[in-house]
Amino acid sequence: MEAGIEGEAVEDGDTLFANALKKAHFVQERRKTPGWSMADDTGLFIRYLDGAPGIKAARWAGETATTDEITHYTLKQLIDALDRTAVFETAVAVVGPDEKEYFFSGQVGGKILEAPRVPPQPKMPYSSIFMPHGTNKVWAEMTTEEENRISHRGIAFRQARKFLEGVEQKIG
Repeated sequence: MEAGIEGEAVEDGDTLFANALKKAHFVQERRKTPGWSMADDTGLFIRYLDGAPGIKAARWAGETATTDEITHYTLKQLIDALDRTAVFETAVAVVGPDEKEYFFSGQVGGKILEAPRVPPQPKMPYSSIFMPHGTNKVWAEMTTEEENRISHRGIAFRQARKFLEGVEQKIG
């Protein structure tokens, strides 16, 4: 984990918010000193597939599926799709030292292309086939700055950052 915490939280919640909260509490429980913990969960909701893969976006082609296998599995599910619109959503959960919970979210709509434009980013199977509305690039073609400016994760984490900066100003 990025926070230096060993192990992984069990992601068995039925929403992105539930899974993000489980991860944030997992970190909170394993910290050696009290403080703030933050975690996220992301899903992809494809209209033609009634919202699938949803919260299971990383595992819907199988628990051990590779990035390429997930990409191709997704495209196979959409072979006859006329409506290829989709929404990426990220939920961020923040747990304070007092165990209070705060939630933030970001969404980006777009469409799933019929074939990958470029190789996907590592562990990001949709990055080569998802084109956000208002752009002419898939995630994998964007610079980090371009992606962060419009991404669902960027939106959610900017909200969390603004909240935490407000908390810091009240404390400081």
